[in-house]
Amino acid sequence: MATRFNEGFLWGGAIAANQCEGAYNEDGKGLSIQDIMPNGIVGPISDGPVEENLKLVGIDFYHRYKEDIKLFAEMGFKTLRFSIAWSRIFPKGDEETPNELGLKFYDNVIDECSKYGIEPLVTLSHYETPLHLAKTYDGWRNRKLIKFFENYCRVVFERYKGKVKYWLTFNEINSVIHFPLMGAGILTPKAELTKQDVYQAAHHELVASALAVKLAHEIMPDAKVGCMVLGVINYPMTPHPDDMIASMERDQDLMFFTDIHVRGKYPRYTKKLFRELGVNIQMEPEDEEILKNTVDFISFSYYMSKCTAKDLSKYEKGRGNLTSGVKNPYLEESEWGWQIDPQGLRYICNYFYNRYEKPLFIVENGLGAVDELVEVNGEKTVIDDYRIKYLNDHLVELGKAI
Repeated sequence: MATRFNEGFLWGGAIAANQCEGAYNEDGKGLSIQDIMPNGIVGPISDGPVEENLKLVGIDFYHRYKEDIKLFAEMGFKTLRFSIAWSRIFPKGDEETPNELGLKFYDNVIDECSKYGIEPLVTLSHYETPLHLAKTYDGWRNRKLIKFFENYCRVVFERYKGKVKYWLTFNEINSVIHFPLMGAGILTPKAELTKQDVYQAAHHELVASALAVKLAHEIMPDAKVGCMVLGVINYPMTPHPDDMIASMERDQDLMFFTDIHVRGKYPRYTKKLFRELGVNIQMEPEDEEILKNTVDFISFSYYMSKCTAKDLSKYEKGRGNLTSGVKNPYLEESEWGWQIDPQGLRYICNYFYNRYEKPLFIVENGLGAVDELVEVNGEKTVIDDYRIKYLNDHLVELGKAI
């Protein structure tokens, strides 16, 4: 039976400022943490921008956005997710006055999308905390960043009201726990951080996210603001009760952030979690009220699933998007070791919707492969039937979830 999607379904694709724009030092842009992370999360940081950091050039979207968006429109897509580089609007992050040239660039991008009838979906912070905030304040460990982020949000909301309806606050906000530099701009080495440090930083981001929701609804009453999490399924490795409990606890790691975003308060299970981790979240009197500004929808990335068990050492370790588990013997894997699980997309969609009954955006999905250029009829191309199959299989399962 054919899978059907309704007429209003938002087909699209996604990019991020730090990965695509390039022009890292043009038109008043300041440096971000990505400019000193030439190898992402797998290598040491650099003292400054270095030639091997390919993100400094990206795909040169800053200069070629018109032709890129035109190509995007030719695909028939209805929405484009992109991020605004905080350091392009506020080069240091803590200024009071924005960089007009940075704002003008996103004026142009949004107008170009509108020209083709493409709905912008804008991420406010996508792994690119301004470097000055990381060096001066140690990123989101410092509560002062809430105010700086609020100022940044106010400026872009006022600028793009009436032009952008859909917004995301922090990309994969749950990554702060596992990768505090990328997720929260914390320069202190992870090995020197305590659970108190990373969960306190997460709290600051959660408060800032809720403030952004509040601001957006005040400035743009018709706007819809969502959270964005790294979505991973955690199957129990066996039906043994110990593995079932391990799976439940890993699911709580994922749902911790969406529970707060959707329900407007810390879930009850965090009392036990924080007690076991030795965490005591320091809150200001207004924080509980701010957190009540809940999101309009949930968005997430989905690339793979994984298995978990009480004793992980008994099984072969798996690889994946920022997190790892143990390999599922029933699944194939990509050339990068990410296991391919189309049914997992159906599972996570139903899981999220059954828990929250909020609209869902799948804002990242796809397959990484070692693609080869081949010549066909005198032109070079990539014959990627494997990628077509990957996307088709996932869309079939998404149709079942709907």
